Amino acid sequence: MHEARVFHGLGAVERARLRELSTLFLHRKTFTGSQGLDVSTGIAVAVAAQACLLILDLGLDYYDGWVEIIIYPGPFRVSKDVTDATGLVSHQEQVLGGESWLQGPVILSWDTAASDLAGLRPGQNVVVHEFAHKLDMLNGSANGMPPLHSSMIRQHWTQAFTDAFDQLHQRLAQHHHPGINVYAATSPAEFFAVSSEYFFTAPATLQHQFPAVYEQLVLFYRQDPARRSAAQ
Repeated sequence: MHEARVFHGLGAVERARLRELSTLFLHRKTFTGSQGLDVSTGIAVAVAAQACLLILDLGLDYYDGWVEIIIYPGPFRVSKDVTDATGLVSHQEQVLGGESWLQGPVILSWDTAASDLAGLRPGQNVVVHEFAHKLDMLNGSANGMPPLHSSMIRQHWTQAFTDAFDQLHQRLAQHHHPGINVYAATSPAEFFAVSSEYFFTAPATLQHQFPAVYEQLVLFYRQDPARRSAAQ
């Protein structure tokens, strides 16, 4: 397995479990190349390993209900009808590095994923981001509230994420450094996905900026990447 920032600090037992999960993932999911991309074994394994890192202590059942990963060579263009606060619908085109559909495929740009795997932009990982959306959608929609474990307290999660989301908006309104990728301010769903990116690729940053969010993600993912990195 390619050693990348996102895998740093994993112990021997965790690596063995990740290999097992990734192998099962590759058997259960279908990889489709778009725009002439040949999805090599290396590409499929790289995506599978990063996707399975999120569910390392959750289990592969968290990715049930859909089967396909579509991979473009580079960022791809999508067209969407967007409704604003007044109800006005406008047609917009966006260029994306990734997208997740409810009960549908995960779509990725390999150029983006490869760059993120190399760790060129700490805190950014499109595979982690899109698969975090998949976990979020297990409750029926992407709203920043994945299904919490019975041992977790919903009010604590809501308080941590609401306070952090509000704090991020305040920083932006006051032209202060946001601390994390500003895309997190787009919506609670994007805040969860971006926070998950930092959790796995730059945990110390998330722990410093939004410690309560970090602690909730430790409880949800049942992992502690900051401690794992510090133990290296």
